[in-house]
This record gives sequence, structure tokens and C-alpha cells, in this order.
Amino acid sequence: MLRKAFGGLWKPKNPHSLDHLKYLYSVLSKNQTVNDSNKSLLVETIRSIAEILIWGDQNDSSVFDFFLERNMHSFFLKFMDQKTGNNYVCVQLLQTLNILFENIRNETSIYYLLSNNHVNSIIVHKFDFSDEEVMAYYISFLKTLSFRLNKHTIHFFYNEHTNDFPLYTEAIKFFNHSESMVRIAVRTLSLNVYRVEDDRMLKFVTDKTAAPYFSNLVWFIGNHILEIDDCVRNDADHKSMNKLRDVVAEHLDHLHYINDILCLNIASLNRVLSDHLLNRLFIPLYIYSFARNSIPTEEMKPYVSPVVALFLLCQVFLIITHVPLVRLLAWIIIAGDMEVFTERGATLYATSPRKKGMVKPSFMAPPEPLDKLLSKKILSTDSDSDSDSERVSPVASSVSELTKLPSPFHMPEPASPETDPSLLSITDEEKQLLLSEASFSLENRPFLSALFSALDYKDNDYFQLFSLCLIYAMQVNTGINKELLESIQIPSKNSSELHFYNKLLVEKMIKLASAGCQYDSRVRLVTLEILITSLKLVVIRDDKSNLMDEHFAEVEGAREESTLILRNFYKSEEIFLDMFEDEFREMNKKPINFEFVMSDASLLLPPTGTPLTGIDFRKRLPCGEVEKARKAIRTFFLMRNLSLSLQGLKETSLPLSNPDSFVQAGDVLDLNNSDLLAVTVVFKDGVRQRRFLVVDLMQLILIEPDGHRLGWGVAKFSGFLQDLEVNSDKDDSRCLYVTVHKPSSGNSKGTPTPLLSAAFTFDDHIRCMAAKQRLTKGRTKARQRKMHLIAKLLELPTTVGTACPSPPHHTLTSLRQGAQARRARMVSGTVTPTGSPRHSVDTGVPTGSYRPLFNANLRVPGAAAMVRAREAGRVSPRRSRDRSSSRESSPALESDGIRMEPIPRNQEERGHDGDALEAQEETSFEGGTTWYVGEGAEGSQAEDVACASDSPRRGAVHDV
Repeated sequence: MLRKAFGGLWKPKNPHSLDHLKYLYSVLSKNQTVNDSNKSLLVETIRSIAEILIWGDQNDSSVFDFFLERNMHSFFLKFMDQKTGNNYVCVQLLQTLNILFENIRNETSIYYLLSNNHVNSIIVHKFDFSDEEVMAYYISFLKTLSFRLNKHTIHFFYNEHTNDFPLYTEAIKFFNHSESMVRIAVRTLSLNVYRVEDDRMLKFVTDKTAAPYFSNLVWFIGNHILEIDDCVRNDADHKSMNKLRDVVAEHLDHLHYINDILCLNIASLNRVLSDHLLNRLFIPLYIYSFARNSIPTEEMKPYVSPVVALFLLCQVFLIITHVPLVRLLAWIIIAGDMEVFTERGATLYATSPRKKGMVKPSFMAPPEPLDKLLSKKILSTDSDSDSDSERVSPVASSVSELTKLPSPFHMPEPASPETDPSLLSITDEEKQLLLSEASFSLENRPFLSALFSALDYKDNDYFQLFSLCLIYAMQVNTGINKELLESIQIPSKNSSELHFYNKLLVEKMIKLASAGCQYDSRVRLVTLEILITSLKLVVIRDDKSNLMDEHFAEVEGAREESTLILRNFYKSEEIFLDMFEDEFREMNKKPINFEFVMSDASLLLPPTGTPLTGIDFRKRLPCGEVEKARKAIRTFFLMRNLSLSLQGLKETSLPLSNPDSFVQAGDVLDLNNSDLLAVTVVFKDGVRQRRFLVVDLMQLILIEPDGHRLGWGVAKFSGFLQDLEVNSDKDDSRCLYVTVHKPSSGNSKGTPTPLLSAAFTFDDHIRCMAAKQRLTKGRTKARQRKMHLIAKLLELPTTVGTACPSPPHHTLTSLRQGAQARRARMVSGTVTPTGSPRHSVDTGVPTGSYRPLFNANLRVPGAAAMVRAREAGRVSPRRSRDRSSSRESSPALESDGIRMEPIPRNQEERGHDGDALEAQEETSFEGGTTWYVGEGAEGSQAEDVACASDSPRRGAVHDV
């Protein structure tokens, strides 16, 4: 009773209650004038009101009833109109409203808040936007409101009787604000508005706001492009890379925003936007700039450098897929002429009908700022969409179809089924014949001529990279129909089986690929990757190549050049093997994403060779011998992949070893008659485990005996010997420090975590010495085996043998001359069918005297030995030597997923190495390790012998 008598001035104990809201209302009623003494109280009161309203939305509907009955919204407007402490209170008001609309879930509560038009009054209030905090909360409030838009709530914001939509019109005025957060919020809000399915609102947006907004937006994007060009022209030393990245990222955001608008498929809005893009940006700035040197008679300003123009066009086709826009732009590049820069061209290439004649395409500023244009347009009675029916032209209507053949507008009469009905009855074979016999010419195609000219390799691949990307982007763009590209004999991704291709384009591509395979080439890896991907799209359909023999011979010549370069880096040092496998893993880790690669701003700057710029290795020139070797390895892989793809073959020699075919942790192994070494494994954390050590051909395996089956064990760890590091303990002769490194990419940052790092303690120093010998020699032999496999891939001379893991140091000139001589014989037809370039990869046909690289005489001491015939009893070392010598003429030996191909040896070398092999054999242990995997391994003698060449994971008997 006492509290009621005093009008509720006492603060209730429960902050989440209707009584507390009544108390806060009394506070607002008694403090309607903001001053320095009460502004802090008002701010806290407003914050508490938001908290209670959110609680009431979920628990007590009477809270909102009281809020509306007392019209508490009106207090907010009164506070905003006062100047004293205005910003301080306004920030809290905007923050409170933002929190409310973000957190309230009840639709009825939302309607309560939006009623009485108070929200629109707040939106149009003249805040002090020079205060960054006010600006941030205001634009955040508008964006939050836009997420509440739907066909039911749109009428709270758009008043069709007064032609008023303050939420949208006030927001887009900040489209070019200096703060990126504000610009992003405006783009989000506008997209939320366009998504609302309300015809009257969309008509207002199109008629009253589209032309002013899009004209200013295109002008703003164009100025960003000029800023990009300025950075590229003045930053040849890569000193302003961060600024360039920022402006490029902003431009890409704009392109994605434009694509999002076009993908909403609002026809009237898309026509206005496409018109402004074509006639105010794409034609006068993009098209003109990249072909400016080919059209000296035309002078337009401003313009950007050809590299920037090509980059911008690439991004358009990689991001935007709106059919009328991208088809028309592609047609201008493919078949357009100088008419595109005239007033007539602007009329022909229009996608949005206008009442008045169109002006010459040009990049120019809007007549007035956006806010003034919006005010005039909203007050006027003109309607852009009303004129759609006034101008219906077959030329304009054909733009959305664009394209059965080269020109959507100047289409030759005999070339189109629409104009020549006789073409409708021809068969597919006849159509293909007509297309294959069609001649291709660059005459009267200034833009296509400029694009093809940019493919000519001179000093580096600065222009060629973006030219290739533009061609590839048009090939894969889903908005461009295949007929348009096929008109210049360039198949698209959607083209069916074709028997023709653009010979001029393919020849330029092959020449660029050949230049990339030369020593000290200045063609970057990213250029080769895009080139090969695009070339495959042009000449390969359904895994079948259409490439002519002379062009295939040129590709093979480039592949041989890459092989010759890599031979020059072939060494017996460990780093080459590691680099070879690391580069293969890195290249196959994931497919290349061209949109992501081409969005890198560093590609806009001239190619550099220093890694200090932070540019990815693929996107710059190599620095030093190690990076040159990496580039040679990657180039070899790319050209080998291209060669195999053109032949329709699958890769069978790479990777050098497949980890899945080896013993894995958890495999059950048969340990009967096995040579095991007991060891105590001590990890860094002090954990001790008792294990048995087995040294395989390629692996180190730690085994724990199986508690359920006598003589069997479970593999607890397996690692590759080639990644092994062994060190003795100076203080304990029974101990070895063993580290098995994890195979990692050469581009990985930091030190990779080892798979195993522990101390191996043996029973005595003799066993410790034996284990170290096995591990050390096993590592050496494992690496040598892979080096010989690389030698086979590189088609090294046949004088390489086991005693010479590295090839003789031939000069690069002599190797190149030999390759050229072989190609000359191939062209003249003097080579056998097996010497054809299409059989030059992985033929492996033995000629002359061959012997296997590795046999049982070369086994690592203590490793697993193959049991050949159990009926013969225990195999003696002498019988083993006899059997090994009888197999010396075997053409190939396969073991553990690694293919050993024979390399011919001269008779003198064979005799010279005989003593060394005998000495090696005498150090071998008589006992071998034989294991089986799984239950199915227990079989007959015939099954044991039949499984000898299989993987040990599939129940194989393993051999060294």
C-alpha cells in the first residue's frame, strides 16, 4: 500500500517482473529532460527495459501489454530529439533496440514493437553520424531489422500509399561509407529486402531506387578498380602488397554482391543492373583496356593496364553466372567489333529497354549524389518498368537467348537453324562435319585477337596467366552456352563429343607449356596448372583425346624436356627423394580451386623470385637450387599427367609406394620361424613397453605377442625405414635412440611431429649392435630402391646399376640433343611402333641383357625371407644363392606394392660387382621372418607360394 501511494518509486526486489517495468516507467516519466545529472540513470533504465521485455517475451505477455499501453516508445523519440547528452543516450537507445529485435522470438511481440510507426521514425531521425559509435549501432540496428523482413512484416516498413520505404532508402545511402563494416551491412540489408516476395515493394525498389543506386554503385566499383590499377603500376617492388590485397578483396566482395542480386532472378531489377554494368563498367573500362593496343583508333579515358583488365574479366566469369549478362559479355569478346563503343552498339547490347535513346558506353560519374537522386526519383511520377512494353525489339529480346551461333545480333543467315530450316534436318554427324570443316579467323575480332596475342610467350608469363584463366573461366561458366564457344572451335565444359578444336589456340598453349619446361624458365607453376586444365577441356572428351599427332608430338617433346631438366637434379643425396615424394603429396592433396587461386592479389604484380614477399611457391619464380629442383619435379609431374591423360592411361608408377599396401598397426602376423629382437621401448613421458622388433624391406615394425594364439603377434607400430633416424647412447651400449619422422609436405610450416620418438633398450650390446646394423642398412636400401624407381621414371641411361645409385653427369645439352634426335626419327617414321611417342611413358619393354635390381642376396640382415617350397625342407644359404642366381635374368620383381624394374648392366660391371654381392650375402642371417595376416593365411604349400607376391596385409609371405 505504501509503495502504491508513492507511485511505485520503490525499486522491486525481483528485476524480472511487471512491477519492475512499472518502476522503470515511473523513472522515465520523472526524467523526460536529459541533462548531465540524469543521463547515466536514463541509460541504465533503458538497458533494464530491454532486459525485462526479453524476459516477458518468453514468460509473461502482460509485460508487452504494459509497454504498449503506456506508449513507452515515445520516450525514446523524445530523448533522441534533445541535444544535451544526446549521443550518449542515443547509443544506448540504438543498442537496446538492436538487442530487442535480435532476441525476441514471439511474432506477436515483434508486431507490438513495430506498431505505431515508431521504428520508422527512429530510422529517419537525423543522428550525428560523425560519431563512429552512433554510426556503428545505427547500421547494426537497420541490418537487424532487415532480418525480420517477410511478406507479413514488410507493411510495417513500406508504405505504398506514401511511396515510402525508409529502412531501404536510408540504408543504401551508406553504400560507399569509409568503414567496410558499414558497407557490408548495407549490402546484406539490400539483399534481405530484395528477397521479400512482395510485388508492390519490388516495383517501388525497381522504379524509384534501382537506377540511382546502381549507377552510383557501378561508379564506386569503377573507382576501386582505378585504385587497384594505381597500386599495380606503382608497386613493382611488392612494398604495398597489403593495400593491394585489401582493394582486391573489396572488389571481389562487390562482384559476389552483384552475383547475389542477379541470382535472385528479379527480371526488372536485373535488367537495370546489367545495363549499368555493361555500358558504364564492363565495355568502357574492362573490354577497352585489355584490347586498347589492338584498337588504336579509339581513345577512351580512363583506362587500366591490360593485366588488370584481364584479371577483372577473369573474376567476372569466375563469379557471375547470370545468363544474359555473361553471354553478352562473352559474345563481345568472341565476336564483337568496334561497334560496341558506339551509340548504336549501346542500343544493340542493351538488356533494359529505355524510352530515350542510349548514349555511348563510357565510364562516368552519376549526375548527382545518391541521396539527391533518390529524393528526385521518389517524388517523380516516371516509372522505369512502365517502358518495358513500349520498346519491344527482336534485337533486345534475343539477348536472353543469345546465341545459337557467333553473333546474337548480326547472325549470318545460313548459320542459324532459325533462319535456315534446312539445317534442322541434318544429322549429328553432318553437323560435326560442318563444324570441323569450318575455318577459323581472327579477322574483324579485335578483342579475341588481343586475347590470343596475350598468349604469346616473351619474357615471362605475366599476361599469359590471365589470358589462360579468362579462356578457362569462359569454358566452365554455366551461364555461357556451348554453341557460343564452339563457334570459335573452343569446346566448353558442357560440350558433347567433338572432333575439332581451335588449332591456333592449342598451338599457343603447347608453345607456352614447352617454354615452361625449359631450364630457368620464367613460366610459373600456377600458369602450367591452368594451361593443362584448360587444354584438357579443349581436346579431351570422355577420356578420349582429339589431339592431332603433330600436336601430341609437341606435347611429348615438352614432357621430355621436363624429364631432361629433372635428370639434372637427380642426386643420391637424401633431400632429392624427400622432395620428390613431398611434391607429389602436395600436388595431389586437393584439387586446385581456380577461383581461389586467381583471387590472389599478388598475381597482379610482375613475377618475382624472392620468397621474402610471402607469395606462395606456385605463384612466383624459384629462388636458389632447391626451389629450382622443386619446380622441376612439379613440372615433371604436371607434364607426365598431361601425357598419360592424352593417351587415356592411368598412373601406375606414382606414388613410389602405397602406404595402404604395407603392414598397419593392428594387423595380426604369424611370427613362427621369425627372426625377432626383444626390445624395451621407453617413450619420452617415461612409459615403458616390451615389444619385438622386425625390420622389413621398407618398414620398421614393433610387435606385441598375441595372448590368444601362440606364435602370432599384433603389430603395434609400423613406420617407413626411409624416414628413420638412429643414434647410439654414449652412456649405455644397450640403448638406441630411434625417431621415425612423419612424411610431410615440403611446404609445411614448422617441425612436423614424429610418428615415433623413443629409446630402444636391448638385452645386451650385441643385440643392440645387430639392431642398429639392420636399421641403418634397411634405411639405406629402402631409399636406394625408391631412387631406382625414380631413375626408371626419368628414363635414365642404362648404365645405372646398384653400385651407382646416381646417374653419370651427362650435360643437359647432350641429353636434349638425344631427345631431339629421337623426335626427329619419330616424325620421319623411322621408329618402331613401340617407339611412338604415345608409348614413351612407362613402356618398360626390356631390350638386351637385363637382371633384377634387387634379389635375395641383397636382403637386409634379419629381415623377412621368402619360403619357396616347403617340401624341400629348410632352405640353406647355398640353395638360396643358387636360386637367386637363377633369377638374375628375371625382367621384373614385385614386392610390397613397389615395382622393381630391371636395369640392364654391362657384362664387365656384372663381374666387377660379384665379389661385393658375395660379401653382402655372407653377412646375411640364415633365418628369415615369415608372417601371415588374418585367419585365412593358414593354407597349403601351393597357397603359400601363390601368395608370395601379394601384400603382407592380404596374407602374403614376405621376401627380401
